[in-house]
Amino acid sequence: MAHKNIIQDERAAIGLPIRMVVLTIIGMIGFAVIVSSIVNAPTAPRPMYATSNVTSITLSGERGDTGLLEISISNYDGDPVGGCNVVLRDPSGTVASGGLTDSSGQVRIQLNNISLPTGKYEGYITIKTMADGYLEHNDEHFVKVIRG
Repeated sequence: MAHKNIIQDERAAIGLPIRMVVLTIIGMIGFAVIVSSIVNAPTAPRPMYATSNVTSITLSGERGDTGLLEISISNYDGDPVGGCNVVLRDPSGTVASGGLTDSSGQVRIQLNNISLPTGKYEGYITIKTMADGYLEHNDEHFVKVIRG
């Protein structure tokens, strides 16, 4: 059996190593750009939650005050969210009040002269919270208001 030479034309192999080196360098640069963009991507906003010292308020007449509502804002891990804007709105949507949480995530807000929508005997105070780095939190049923 005669021995056959696999490479019969060596011209195809000339310059092959340098081409492989160049393509490897270009590939590594592309990979570095992709990894850099993933590492430097902004973090997703985190959720936050609001709780109050009361769950319901009873109005003795058509209108009334809530008294001081002590509101706590915390993140998913239960850590306080300081510097959070908090806005409360009464059930009729005519009275609003707001405040800013302290470093312990606490704010005290009072809604004066609140009312229920005409013909309704119950409704809810709504809350909206906003802070940098967090998702906006809205709760349409934050504190129940009952006409007594």
